[in-house]
Amino acid sequence: VTKFKIPENFRSLLHNQMVGPSTEILAESDFPVQSFKPKVQMPFKRIPGQNPRKVEEERRRRLYLTFDIAELLASKGIDSNQLMPRHYDPDNIPPIEETKDSVFPIYLPLKVFDNDEYDCRTPEEWMSLGLEPGSLDRKPVPGKALLPTDDVLGHEDPKSQELIYEWIDVGVLDYDKETDLYLVHKTDKKGLVRDDEGRPILNGGITPEG
Repeated sequence: VTKFKIPENFRSLLHNQMVGPSTEILAESDFPVQSFKPKVQMPFKRIPGQNPRKVEEERRRRLYLTFDIAELLASKGIDSNQLMPRHYDPDNIPPIEETKDSVFPIYLPLKVFDNDEYDCRTPEEWMSLGLEPGSLDRKPVPGKALLPTDDVLGHEDPKSQELIYEWIDVGVLDYDKETDLYLVHKTDKKGLVRDDEGRPILNGGITPEG
């Protein structure tokens, strides 16, 4: 019986060892893995000549990641900051040359134009993406929301002329069926959804204490 002998230059061998890229997700995230999977209308049993379901899911996931709603709207000449109605200010009406023949300011809320006829999931299905197998806690679901950059003024007066609205990464925490509104929370610089104490926000922020 002989014992295993470690080479004298073992540390240098480890340092020079080349390891290929890993497919493991190493970045910390507060979102479940399945919340990024697109919905695919395909049978689970593959038909000869058809792509496997998992391949189609991965292709669509990568395709959807290349889309940016702000860029898509800008390509159509839409300024996202102008989508939110503001208080009417007769002293600061831009000339017709600058408004591109649009004389009237935006005054209708976005919900007037809301249409869920072609949505691939119901609100309840979207929220269920936060549930991981074997866990009773519901995590946030990733999304984008048109929100003011100034949180304080945005809560005090959402229609203020001084506010700037941008598409911001958020975690969707909950959904209210009566008002048809989602509760969202902005992600931090690391893309995490945390409370003031740095803890992950679960179950829509509802704690045992209420």
